[in-house]
Order: sequence, then C-alpha cells, then structure tokens
Amino acid sequence: MTIQITSQQLTRQDKLILTIDQLIIQDFDRIGIVGKNGAGKSTLLQYIASQYAQSKLFAQATLPETYEVDGKLLSEFNVQGMHSGGEQTKWKLADLFSQYYALLLLDEPTTHLDQQGKTLLREKLAYYYGALLVVSHDRAFLDDMVTTIWEIDDGKVTVYQGNYSDYEQQKALQKQQQHEQYLIYQKEKARLTSAVEEKKKKAQKLATSKSMSKSEKKAKANRMFETKSKGTSEKSIQRAAKAIQQRLERLPEVSDNQQEQAIMFHTPTALQLHNKTPIVAQALTLTAGERTLITEGQFQILLGEHVAITGPNGCGKSTLLRHIYEGHAQITISPKAKIGYFTQHSYRFAQVETVYHYVKNRTTQPEKLVRAVLHRMALHDLTQNVQTLSGGEAMRLRLCELFLGEYNILLLDEPTNFLDIQTLDALSQFMEGYEATIIFVSHDAYFLQRHATKTLHINDQKITTL
Repeated sequence: MTIQITSQQLTRQDKLILTIDQLIIQDFDRIGIVGKNGAGKSTLLQYIASQYAQSKLFAQATLPETYEVDGKLLSEFNVQGMHSGGEQTKWKLADLFSQYYALLLLDEPTTHLDQQGKTLLREKLAYYYGALLVVSHDRAFLDDMVTTIWEIDDGKVTVYQGNYSDYEQQKALQKQQQHEQYLIYQKEKARLTSAVEEKKKKAQKLATSKSMSKSEKKAKANRMFETKSKGTSEKSIQRAAKAIQQRLERLPEVSDNQQEQAIMFHTPTALQLHNKTPIVAQALTLTAGERTLITEGQFQILLGEHVAITGPNGCGKSTLLRHIYEGHAQITISPKAKIGYFTQHSYRFAQVETVYHYVKNRTTQPEKLVRAVLHRMALHDLTQNVQTLSGGEAMRLRLCELFLGEYNILLLDEPTNFLDIQTLDALSQFMEGYEATIIFVSHDAYFLQRHATKTLHINDQKITTL
C-alpha cells in the first residue's frame, strides 16, 4: 500500500486550511500528527479517510457506530457500561478493532482513557498489521507508537523523522539556530546603523566647513587642504551613506523565538489560607445511583499541594471532585476556602462579554498578567464575544479565568483533554506558577509526573494516598 497526496489544498467552510505539496503513507507507517488547535489535523485525517476506502477514522466527536460489539473485545477493554467518557471511548475502540483496515486514522484516541485502556490500546496498535496515522497530545503515547511526525503549522505540513521526543530535539535545535541567527542579525543591523550615522556626520562636517567665512578658512588653511575635491568628497560620503542605508534596508529580518518568561499567580493576602490541611475526608462513602464508588475512604489535602486523583474509568474520580466542590458530610473544608471548579461542561456562557472583559471582570490581577495569560492560551482576539467561541476556545478561556480568579483552591477535572501540545505547555506553566492548592484529574502520564506532588488513587472502592 502506498498513498500519495500531491498538490492539494484543503478547506473548511470555504477557508483554506492546508496546502500540501506531497505526503506519502506506506505499509506499516507509524505517523503522529501534531499542531495547534485549528491548524487542520482533523481536517487532514478526514480528507484521507474520504479518499482511501481501506481506512477507518476514529474520532472523539462521533458516537459509537454500533452497540453490537464483539463481547471479547469489550471484556478486554473492561467496558462495563457507558457511564464515563473513558468507557465510551473504550467502546468505540472495541468497535474499531472488530474489523481489519489497512490504514487506521485515530483522532485523539487516548482522550478519557485510563492507564489500563492506554496500555491495551498500545498493545493492539503495536501488533497491528497496517499503517497508522494518529493525532494526539499525549507525548508518552506518541513516543511509544510513532516513528515519524507530521507537523502542521501555518497551513503547511513538515515531516520529521523519529518519535515526539526526537521531534522536540529537532525543534529545539532549530530554535537555537534561529536565536543565533537573530543575534548575528542584530549585530549586523547595529553595525550598519552606526556606519550610516558616522557617514552622515562626516558629510555634515564637510558641509559646515564649506560654509565658513574666508577669514575662518584662512585661519585653518594650514590644517585643511581645500580644493574643489572637497565638494566631491562630501558627495562621495553621502553616496556611501546611502549605499549602506540600502544595505540596511535589504538586510533580511530575523525574529527571535526564545522562551517566554514564567508566569506567577500570587494569592492575594485576603485569600490566603492559614489552615495547613484545608480539606480532610474521613469515613467517606460515595455512590452513583446504585453503584458504590468509595467505601470508608479517608485522605487529607495539605496547603499548597498539587494533588492528582487517578484510577480506572468509572471509579469515581469526577464524582469525588464534584462532592468536594458541592460539599459532603464526610468532607471537611476550611471555611475560608474559595474553590474554583473546572469540568468538561463548564464553558457555557450566560451573557454577552468580550474574551478580555470576561476575565478582567472576575479578577484583581493586573492587566499585563491578564493579557499574558490569554496570549499563552492562544486566545488572541480579545474583542471576540465569548458566546461565539468554539468548545476548545471556551475551555481555554475558562482555565484562564480560574487561574486568574479570586480562588485559593482549584479543582480541575481532566483539564488536558482537547488541548494541543502548545496550550498544554501553557497549562503546565500555569500549574507551576500557581501558589495555592490544586486537585486535578488526569490520565496523561507526562502531565501527572510533572505536576503531582501527591496522588489519591481510587480502585475497588478504596482511596490510597501515594
């Protein structure tokens, strides 16, 4: 099997998204597709699916095509219902592997999956007798599964050999080389600018000398050799200055792309907590309908900790966060706690506001910080009405509001879902710069390792502190 995509332009709602010179997919290729949200990753997968009959597209936004899936596969994926997003994803994956396709096109297949689900998906794909194209923000998954990266940026696709870590190293080298070129450019620009100014000063001096009175010229006669060549010297210096100025104007501009400064979120004095254990649970029992999720659980959250809640899909992670936010008889929370709560459905906006004013009206943080945070989360149109934002944009705006808002405890339920790797990096910077307490749910191994100072693991109705 060889698929060639040559000289194609892909559009979305009559807007040009991608220009492709040439892309090739061969048997058993393992290709990861990366790029910012809206760059065209899903559009590219959809185009390939429409052109190649022996392909199968998996997308998070679609419902399961059938509810009659091989029971053995459902058992392998440990699907016991459709209670959580992870269980729905597992059902669709079981459906995907029920038939053979020469090319699998996977759009964010690890979203909502617990570690068990990710491990099984890796095993299935490792031995899959076909080609694979995958869009994912999960670095560990890309490192394990792909040998080529297609980067979509500014409407074009660039091919890099290696997994995601190899791609990052290549990008870091490019960034360093560009910074070095920027320094050379700045040095040359300064040299030419200085040379132009020097020539202009010399020409001005000669012009001043020509305008002296006869007595002044006679007094300086023994120091200055005055001939008709003085006029031509002045003109030659002016010509030289003009030539240097033209060189300066033709100098190719090089931009710098060094890493932006870290962002710090300082808790206002009025919101600072002094209780060393602002959240304590004892003999906690949680249920969902007739299902018991947690029995006689206990834990405590210390001030300033960044605590991860982990466990298999459907174990009660989101339910626990909700009960911390809404209150529960067995959970004691400091009376001065101001809790900000992020869920996958917390992006619906009740009133007309611009992106900028939505955040600014809910924070006392300085304007400079507000604008920097919105920029890091790729929210560049500050005048846009919040009610016209896409789902992904709205979730990023809500995250900005929470980190800038009047809170001293944040609850984040799978905040990494549907973020691209660039905005995921921005979220990581926010977490690292946040002084107060954070409790978060995530299945992203890289994100967990980077941010969790403690883990509450839920399994078999028990909570274990790790």
